Amino acid sequence: MNYYSLNKKAPNTTFADAVVRGLAPDKGLYFPESITPLDPSFFETIEDKSNAEIAFEAIKQFILPEIPEDILKTIVEETLNFDFPVVEINENISTLELFHGPTMAFKDVGARFMARCLGYFNKTNTNDVTVLVATSGDTGGAVANGFLGVKGVDVVILYPSGKVSDIQEKQLTTLGQNITALEVDGVFDDCQDMVKQAFMDKELTDKMQLTSANSINIARWLPQLFYYMFAYKQLKSKHKDIAFSVPSGNFGNICAGMVAQKLGLPIKHFIAANNANDTVVNYMISQTYNPKPSVQTISNAMDVGNPSNFIRIQELHNNDFDALKANLSSYSYTDEETKAALLELYNDYSYVADPHGAVGYLGAKDYLKENDAHVVFMETAHPTKFLDVVEDVIKESVALPSQIEAVMDNEGVSIKINSYNELKGFLLS
Repeated sequence: MNYYSLNKKAPNTTFADAVVRGLAPDKGLYFPESITPLDPSFFETIEDKSNAEIAFEAIKQFILPEIPEDILKTIVEETLNFDFPVVEINENISTLELFHGPTMAFKDVGARFMARCLGYFNKTNTNDVTVLVATSGDTGGAVANGFLGVKGVDVVILYPSGKVSDIQEKQLTTLGQNITALEVDGVFDDCQDMVKQAFMDKELTDKMQLTSANSINIARWLPQLFYYMFAYKQLKSKHKDIAFSVPSGNFGNICAGMVAQKLGLPIKHFIAANNANDTVVNYMISQTYNPKPSVQTISNAMDVGNPSNFIRIQELHNNDFDALKANLSSYSYTDEETKAALLELYNDYSYVADPHGAVGYLGAKDYLKENDAHVVFMETAHPTKFLDVVEDVIKESVALPSQIEAVMDNEGVSIKINSYNELKGFLLS
């Protein structure tokens, strides 16, 4: 499988090169040259397959033979060594819990998968690779944990000062070894802009190999398609029409779901559930894409004003707005509406959600006002990662799981920066 740049001004390249580069030389996102649907029998018998078997069959066309089949199977098995349960909320809505991994966030899958792919490609490489990543919350911890100790890989994480939760900050600042956290005086978009500027800085890229572990990297982005297949496996015998409501920030998760749909997974519709950062919501109304500075919310992993992966979503729909509109609905919600949803889930269904899942729940409810389907909303992070908000709303204590307790007493270490020049100076030092 070869990959092309969505800016269409760079040569097509291999999976390995696309993973190591992160962005194409023309600064475009990489996209697979083709997506071949799986045989319908795969979905007819999906409940008879293990998660690892499902994931291998779904991902192999994008990777083989650059990673040999036996090694790819091992990578998949090691990536998916935790559960992905569907929990019924009511007869029309379920949630897919994606927080049972080591950092209790959905990004564990992509980070672990990418780390293992990059480790494989780098095992004969004498040059170190620097993974440069911006985080609005959960990406940093998942990438830090996934890449911890990987030979020949240094990880530099930029996060906005005061705009991630205490637990999220602990998860990305306490590991040490090959992980460095840079605390940026600004918002997530400032962090993401610095990362993009670094990739465009020839003085930097001539001296070091940079790659990204944000969902712009295909090895971080594509494995997220597994989630949709795991949910379908659990719900296939119960529901005919299944839609997905996805809390959306950089739009990588929902975009990967659309790849699963291209592979033949029978998904009726997608709902992009947003917080106050409503660039895509406005685009779906006006057809004018107008990115704007992000605003801070209690669902901070979605505080993105210019979602990088939306261009991939447009490509998946052949840049046809009508085709996209038929497949995607988008809604946005305030913090107060999100808190009300947290309380409703707890009081009415005895379910403790996190703020991102609550936004997904709201999207599911709005879609169901005018459509018939069973809607699965993605619960993307464990509620204890947002303990202050959740406990304040439901007025109950939430027990800390072992993955969170393990980092709470660790000393965090970060380096404060204010500008791109300071980032560049750090990378060159």
